[in-house]
Amino acid sequence: ILTSPTTGGVTASFGMLGDVIIAEPNAYIAFAGKRVIEQTLNKTVPDGSQAAEYSFHKGLFDPIIPRNLLKGVLSELFQLHGFFPLKNRYI
Repeated sequence: ILTSPTTGGVTASFGMLGDVIIAEPNAYIAFAGKRVIEQTLNKTVPDGSQAAEYSFHKGLFDPIIPRNLLKGVLSELFQLHGFFPLKNRYI
C-alpha cells in the first residue's frame, strides 16, 4: 500500500514488489524528487508526473483506493486469494 510520500529506496526495493500494489489518491510516489531528476538528467519533469494517478495510468500499480475504503478492499482481496488458516497437518 503506497501512501504519501513513498520515495527513494522504499519505492524501488519494497513498494513495487507486491503482487497487488495499491495506492492512495494523490499520493506522492517517486524514486527521486523532481529537483534531483531535473538536475541529474537536465530535463524538465512534468507537473503531476509523480502523483499516484499518473503512475496508475502508466500501469505501475493496481487500484487507487481511498483510505476509508481500504479495509473492505483488503478483506475482499484476502478472500479472493484464499487466505484461510492452515490446518494442523500442513504445519
